[in-house]
Amino acid sequence: MISEKEKKEIEKMRSAYAEKETTPLEELKRKDRAARRPAAVFAYIFGIAGALVLGVGMCLAMRVIGDLFILGIAVGIVGIAMVVANYFIYKAMRKAGRKKHAQEILDLSNKLLNE
Repeated sequence: MISEKEKKEIEKMRSAYAEKETTPLEELKRKDRAARRPAAVFAYIFGIAGALVLGVGMCLAMRVIGDLFILGIAVGIVGIAMVVANYFIYKAMRKAGRKKHAQEILDLSNKLLNE
């Protein structure tokens, strides 16, 4: 005979392998993440790259990795421009993602609210 604890363990394993149905709310959350994720990923990657470029420029300007003061200032300005531009690019990408997925999200949310 199987104990109650073993039954719970068996049910837990069974539910892990059973095919799960997605609810409309889960689908709505998935679509919302799909609208937001590309902008966030780009912002992180581009922001880190900009910060690294700025750091290299600072190191060059302070003569830590060479005696290239003018080049360091130029590289630092490029890094600053990248970091500043990152926010505006992020906003534009978020807006495009919302526009792309807006109709699907609105239809699904209206369906959920009217049920």
